[in-house]
Amino acid sequence: MQIETTPLAGVVVITPARHGDERGFFSESYNARALAAEGIDVLFIQDNHSLSEKVGTIRGLHFQAPPHAQDKLVRCGKGALFDVAVDIRSGSPTYGQWFGTELSFENGRQLLVPAGFAHGFVTLKPETEIIYKCSDYYNRDSEGALRWDDPQIGIDWGGVSDPILSEKDAVAPLLADLDTPFTYKD
Repeated sequence: MQIETTPLAGVVVITPARHGDERGFFSESYNARALAAEGIDVLFIQDNHSLSEKVGTIRGLHFQAPPHAQDKLVRCGKGALFDVAVDIRSGSPTYGQWFGTELSFENGRQLLVPAGFAHGFVTLKPETEIIYKCSDYYNRDSEGALRWDDPQIGIDWGGVSDPILSEKDAVAPLLADLDTPFTYKD
């Protein structure tokens, strides 16, 4: 596995090796031992899989607050998406900053989004599937969200100005209104 650091401490891009021949390829998309050897020691207990039918669908920016905060390991099973993590840890030197990368079926890349970051994505191809592992179970009472177009965060969604959104995402609060439940630990 290739591990790339990002400007946001803890957010990493993971690219598993692919072994291909005339039939296609094989890839070990997750290996706890290999990741632990790289200092990534997260116990994942839930897998999620969603399909977005149309290009320009934005889901997020979502997080779960403690005690049900989630680390997420995100990959694209079909199509392509631009995946984003936003630092929402109070006291962090990168608070309110974002990192984004393209995840696609073709590139096989994954994004590790630790607890303390809001997560979201925009679809770049029709019928895009996102598959992600979570380190805690979904808990409705712990869920939180931020506005996808918060000017304080300033995410470049690749020219998407009129996205397809859920009602919840359309009315999510701004970062300035967030009483973050996360604290940066050096």
